[in-house]
Amino acid sequence: MSRAVWLNLVRWFDSDAGNQDSSGTGFNWLRLLPFLVLHGGCLLVFVSGVSAVAIGVCIVLFLVRMFAITAFYHRYFAHKSFRTGRLTQFLFAVIGNTSMQRGALWWAAHHRTHHQHADQELDLHSPVRRGFWWSHVGWFSCDAGFKTDYSRIGDWTRFPELVWLNRFDSLVPILFGVALFLTGAWLEARYPQLGTNGLQLLVWGFFISTVCLFHATVTINSLGHMWGKRRFDTPDSSRNNPWLALLTLGEGWHNNHHRWPASARQGFYWWEIDISWYLLKLLSWTGLIWDLRPVPARVLAEGRKPKPAHLEEQGNA
Repeated sequence: MSRAVWLNLVRWFDSDAGNQDSSGTGFNWLRLLPFLVLHGGCLLVFVSGVSAVAIGVCIVLFLVRMFAITAFYHRYFAHKSFRTGRLTQFLFAVIGNTSMQRGALWWAAHHRTHHQHADQELDLHSPVRRGFWWSHVGWFSCDAGFKTDYSRIGDWTRFPELVWLNRFDSLVPILFGVALFLTGAWLEARYPQLGTNGLQLLVWGFFISTVCLFHATVTINSLGHMWGKRRFDTPDSSRNNPWLALLTLGEGWHNNHHRWPASARQGFYWWEIDISWYLLKLLSWTGLIWDLRPVPARVLAEGRKPKPAHLEEQGNA
């Protein structure tokens, strides 16, 4: 077995292995294998069947984990748009990790690079530079996409539990899948009238829910820079799209976000539905989070001004 093959196998379990060597942008098919297995697992639905319980679990886990990604992986870990305690940040890092979108530190590091170099050569998932499919599913399958650039997240590396979770980012999804299977098996034995079982909850709660969650999330990388309207004249192709905002609990207001990334709110105006923002406000009333960073009044006023014609265009940039 060659060193490269061995290293890629080790990286399935220790994502920091060979981190310093990760720089290429070609497809790494061996690294992509878990992603393919995740999608292939959805085909087990023809064996497991379906029930109301399974569909309900699928939807609830999609929404809970989408909130963990949008509110914490993105707005908290990447942009520090609010504050919370150490236990809460770890809890939501774990919930986000069940989505198989890697660790919170990996996510934040890549997103910070995206904002610094949006739609430029160093923006690894820009559809403007490399096309839709690369920005949607290709970029994270290369060595450069796999690497965690710890130099960009020095503010988080002081928390050893977050570093550990980021390094061994396959452990939580595996345990999550096992927990779903065991829960389904228990329900089958205790409440057979529900019509569910271990395999069914694994398929719907993990494979199907996670695949839907992944593709919904990465539409912001791809479609969020191609489809919608531009309220602000930012130096990138970011766009606002209300349909993507509904799908991702508020992330579709992407042009707003690129204008003022520090805000905990991405739907800047009352008519822009931002479910993650509403939930963050609710959490702030409990005291679990605080210091939600607002949109400055001058930015809100700028967004209300008449738009040049090129900003009103919809569709591809």
